[in-house]
Amino acid sequence: MARQKGIIKLKGTIGDITFYKTKDGHLAREKGGVDASRIKSDPAFQRTRENGAEFGRAGKAGKTLRTAFRTLLINSADSRMVSRLTQSMIKVIQADLVNDRGLRNVIDGEAELLVGFDFNINGKLGTTLFVPFVGTIDRAGGEISIAIDPFVPANMIAAPGGTTHYKIISAGAEINFEAETFVVSSSETAIQPWDSAPVVAINQLNAVTPNSVSPLFLALGVEFYQEVNGRMYPLKNGAYNPLALVKVSGL
Repeated sequence: MARQKGIIKLKGTIGDITFYKTKDGHLAREKGGVDASRIKSDPAFQRTRENGAEFGRAGKAGKTLRTAFRTLLINSADSRMVSRLTQSMIKVIQADLVNDRGLRNVIDGEAELLVGFDFNINGKLGTTLFVPFVGTIDRAGGEISIAIDPFVPANMIAAPGGTTHYKIISAGAEINFEAETFVVSSSETAIQPWDSAPVVAINQLNAVTPNSVSPLFLALGVEFYQEVNGRMYPLKNGAYNPLALVKVSGL
């Protein structure tokens, strides 16, 4: 891979060189590699096929999880979140001690490894929300909840410049990765002033299917706003809104 220089930036293929644009700039690379039919059948590429199968499985699992939390992610995701989540899903799949390599999956892996995953690397939950909280997953009752202690917003929420208001959001999701289906519910506080006035304890309950046999997830986040002439505007289009998985229950 080489970086393109000069005034004119190319896109497309010329001979054996492909020119393309990424978030890292205009790049160029030489075409090549092993023929696809050989990779599919040659015993020498068995490991490659196994890795490819699990990478694809991780990609689909990440997409299903992202779709489940889509409502929250609209305002709380960075540009590289998809690739970061795929890499985390690969680790979950690799923790599968039941199935052979190439057949490992999320269900038999360790979904709990996703605890702490930040959907927005530009605004991490751990460096934004300092209020003690407890996440609870009641599989039998189908209740995924968050309890946050009383706090003073200006002291316990590190808000980006320009913030005048905020709200706390959470969501519980029940995800069937094999069928690529999910059940999700979410909660949010009212938009509240980011000031020194004490806030009472916050309790949010997100209901899913009781006695579910699918992995369960709890996400917690904060959204920031700026008040202008009596109207609330999402601060910097949500660039610094944190959202993270704080509790996970696999099978």
